Amino acid sequence: TDDDTFSNVFCEKSKKLINVHLFALAAKYYSLANLGVCTPLEDLLEALRGDNQGTTDVKTDEFMNNKKSHEVQVMSELVDNIANYCGIKQVIDIGSGKGYLSSFLSMQYNLKVYGIDSSNTNTNGAHERNRKLKKHWRAYQSRGRADLKSQRLEKANDRPVESEIKHKAINEKPLNDSSLQSQDQVTIQDLVPSCDFTEIATSETSKQTEVDLVARTQSDESKLSEEVLALLNVLPADAVEVFSSSQSNCGELCKEEKAQRKMASLKAKASKSSESNLYFPLTSCITAETELSDIITDLEDCMMVGLHTCGDLAANTLRIFTAKPEIKAVCSVGCCYHLLSEQFENQEDCPEEVWGFPMCQYLKDKGWCCGRNARMSACLALERVAVGQMLPTESLFYRAVLQVIIEEMYGVTKSDRHVGKTFSKSSSFIDYVRKSLKKLELDDSKLTDSCIMDYYEKYKHRMNELEAFNMLKVVLAPCIEVLILLDRLCYLKEQDNIAWSGLVKLFDPVKSPRCYAVIALKKQ
Repeated sequence: TDDDTFSNVFCEKSKKLINVHLFALAAKYYSLANLGVCTPLEDLLEALRGDNQGTTDVKTDEFMNNKKSHEVQVMSELVDNIANYCGIKQVIDIGSGKGYLSSFLSMQYNLKVYGIDSSNTNTNGAHERNRKLKKHWRAYQSRGRADLKSQRLEKANDRPVESEIKHKAINEKPLNDSSLQSQDQVTIQDLVPSCDFTEIATSETSKQTEVDLVARTQSDESKLSEEVLALLNVLPADAVEVFSSSQSNCGELCKEEKAQRKMASLKAKASKSSESNLYFPLTSCITAETELSDIITDLEDCMMVGLHTCGDLAANTLRIFTAKPEIKAVCSVGCCYHLLSEQFENQEDCPEEVWGFPMCQYLKDKGWCCGRNARMSACLALERVAVGQMLPTESLFYRAVLQVIIEEMYGVTKSDRHVGKTFSKSSSFIDYVRKSLKKLELDDSKLTDSCIMDYYEKYKHRMNELEAFNMLKVVLAPCIEVLILLDRLCYLKEQDNIAWSGLVKLFDPVKSPRCYAVIALKKQ
């Protein structure tokens, strides 16, 4: 497109929006789906697998909601393929939460998974959840074997024995780096999209090498069989080891705790040498300076994963990946952009501090800043709105009028306190305002009910205006997300030790709006 195509979106003098249709077209043009910079998931899986096609699908929705089931199913298959490609069996799940992804990777794909979360509640919750599920292990295992046997009999062809032997050989074939490199390294390099990222990571970034293509999306929604339900998300009787750091802060572990942890790890390894599919929930706060070997005493060649790592955790996951030679690959899906720390937001000169944005040198040199409003907008879900899941206009209106009240009646323009989810707990606008003022530690007795309702009536006619404004924010949301994700990708492109990196759309954005993964493989 010509540089002038979108020049008439805003008035040159007033800078006001004058062409909504052109604004929407421009936003679509600069979205990730349209830029031609993503690697299709099916292309990546094909390159990673080579001739080894696929695994047995397992039903995941018996223990998870639809959204989580979709995410875990798709991401775990990709992680397994990356692990096989790199010839590794250890996975570190950063921000593992309740352990859905970790336990599934452990059981379905026979990987040794360390799930690290800063919340002791989450770690204990993951342990308790698995403890309850383990009660059903034997029943599911028997049912799974029976289902598998009956399906094999039904599907038997003229050469059933040879077919079964071949299937076993594929699953058990040992991987070695040399064969992987010689067979598949070229293929993985071919996945780099049409625009040249070596330029993007340098001063050439200013040349907008954008291709006007509609992104190739995949519906990786295959019909799932129930044949091995037992392998879903359930652990055998003694497959869980829980280690919880007594220090929930980010400080270093004391020598005694390191020694205790090492002994516990060695005992666990000795007692479960026959169990390769282990899941270890751990409690620790992860920063860019985290020394993984202090948390995981038997750290070996591994890969890092993160399913919806919040705020700076997504950026720090990539930093740890590039810094630690043991970590051979990373697959990270971030979220909560509004919680990112920004180097240039407050114009503070803290060169030594590690920030969530920007990561790449190009945007650092530009002193680029998004600001909280833009980051909040990046969290909105355009695809959900597009299918009729409308924005909560009334709650947004309540919050906007509240802002006017606290500024005019209390003189407050900035506060460290938050209103939170007060709307859903309020019976009326008056109730909402009073509860919110209490949360903000402001005296609500100086406001009468009639005064509060006067504010409501004064701005009620502008509710449609507010809705239109928020719809414009939703339309712009993908463009801001693009900036944050390309910053992370460019950071990886700037590193010398990475063989391939890319952005991959993993999930259906209606089910899971934060659907893009940043993926990278180290040079062997």
